[in-house]
Amino acid sequence: MTTPFLSGAPASGAPASGAPASGGCPAHAATTPVPLGGPAFRTEPQALYRSMRHSYGPVVPVELPGGFPAWLIVGYRELHQVTSDGELFPRDVGLWNQWEHIPADWPLLPMVGRPMPSIYFTAGAEHRRHSEMVVPALEAVDPFEIREHCEQLADRLVDSICARGTADLVAEFAEPLPVLVLARLVGFPDAEGADIARVLKDLADGGPGAHEAYGRFGAHMRRLVAAKRETPGDDVTSRMLADPEPFTDEEYALDLMAVTAAGHLTTADWISNSLRLMLTEDQFADSLTGGRRSVGDAMNEVLWEESPTQILAGRWAVRDTQLGGRTIRAGDMLLLGLGAANTDPLIRQEITSGGGHHAANGSHLAFSHGEYRCPFPAQEIAETIARTAIEVILDRLPDLGLAVPAEDLVRRPSAFLRGTTALPVRFAPVQTTGDLL
Repeated sequence: MTTPFLSGAPASGAPASGAPASGGCPAHAATTPVPLGGPAFRTEPQALYRSMRHSYGPVVPVELPGGFPAWLIVGYRELHQVTSDGELFPRDVGLWNQWEHIPADWPLLPMVGRPMPSIYFTAGAEHRRHSEMVVPALEAVDPFEIREHCEQLADRLVDSICARGTADLVAEFAEPLPVLVLARLVGFPDAEGADIARVLKDLADGGPGAHEAYGRFGAHMRRLVAAKRETPGDDVTSRMLADPEPFTDEEYALDLMAVTAAGHLTTADWISNSLRLMLTEDQFADSLTGGRRSVGDAMNEVLWEESPTQILAGRWAVRDTQLGGRTIRAGDMLLLGLGAANTDPLIRQEITSGGGHHAANGSHLAFSHGEYRCPFPAQEIAETIARTAIEVILDRLPDLGLAVPAEDLVRRPSAFLRGTTALPVRFAPVQTTGDLL
């Protein structure tokens, strides 16, 4: 789960706050923490990452809202090193050396989390225990079933806008669709899926209602677990409950919350970022006239250039160590700069020198890496939802075009997420699918 950041940051293209105007020894010249938030992350994050890399090196001292310190990893190799070493850098939030200073109402708590028995907030053997229950339940989902659900629900959303000739493809299509599909897959009836979509939107917005939304989200999942104990079905929740390893109902609910929340806004942003790219870049124009090859190209380009998850919290150091020329203390938080690492010039040079092009290469870190990466079946589910969503909208609205100049599109005010707040489009009004039957 991710939460928008609202603290200040330097303007686009300028050195990050505290960064020297010129280089020097990058790993040692700059030590003043960079505030993790503000307009530069929204407008030109890659320019900001380049400035950070030049002034600080691959590991950047940053400051979270409230003044709490952390390290942002912007180097591909350093990020690969951290995510490959789950013993030294586990995803164990209980190690954090700042807990005594964190207020109970800190707005980032839903994202960072507290020590709790779920697949997302456990480490080592306990994490593997949860993975061995959750991952097979996801693997058993039929890809054709996912696509069928997605086509049906996408058509339903398009039906609600197609007669108007105008729409906001973020609010009216990309954001609700993934959670409606995921709600079906875990076992919710459609009537409850709409409320879960609203809950997750409130949670992702990170405002005053985020904590209340988190409570409502948990209540939905606890009711689902109780219902599936009484009446199992062909769904992810029932398969989790059938696992022979004993888990508490609270653990099941927390794991279902993790699966649903992690797949919601990231998939929504994958859809909207890909559509934005296809609507603004000439090389993808054939997708709007019946071609399909460039749908996959656009989706992969987004994972490299505008990864929906730009920064992921996090990893915590078990002991004092060195990383990228920095001294990392035991309990320090490390933030995974997935978006920054994907644009590290070192990895780009290696790809292009090998005769490849990054847009067709799958070595990006958009899904993280290592033991705690996004499970492969969850990646497949997200890709099926995103690709099907894009294909449905292009089939139903073939003359789709932006309703505003591309430069007027606004990004979500978040250092952690890369998404568009709205995607206004115009198209010729068409019939609903119901009218065609």
